[in-house]
Amino acid sequence: MLVGYNTNVPYKGSLYHIQTEDGGLKNPSIVTLLYIKGTILSSKKTSYADIVSAPDCKERVRELMKEQHKNMMKELIRGKYTVDGPQRQTETRPPELTAGPEPKPEPEPKPEPEAVPEGPRREQDEKPAISRSLDDILLDFIISRGK
Repeated sequence: MLVGYNTNVPYKGSLYHIQTEDGGLKNPSIVTLLYIKGTILSSKKTSYADIVSAPDCKERVRELMKEQHKNMMKELIRGKYTVDGPQRQTETRPPELTAGPEPKPEPEPKPEPEAVPEGPRREQDEKPAISRSLDDILLDFIISRGK
């Protein structure tokens, strides 16, 4: 049995929790659950009985878990799962503060990009980069933070 993934995802004012677990070789399945406030909104179960005897089973199961976890995050962020009712509490203001337009916040100055000095090129610099979507990069980062 492999250690799973647990990720909290803030989305549209609510905090969602995504959990992915491995059932182990006696129950070869991967289960991903999407929660909000302890209630399961969605679940996905995938069997991997067909690869249990493969020599690289552990690595393949780890990759399946990661992909299933990322897919649940992508579906959430694309708006597939919504919660009825207000998503966030509205702030109430005293009547004396509601009379005029709200002041606009000052824009924060953008930091100057740092110059990267050019150095000797290494062999690894010559290899073509693997193209990945921004979604995949961000989701990998979110997953790695949760470890």
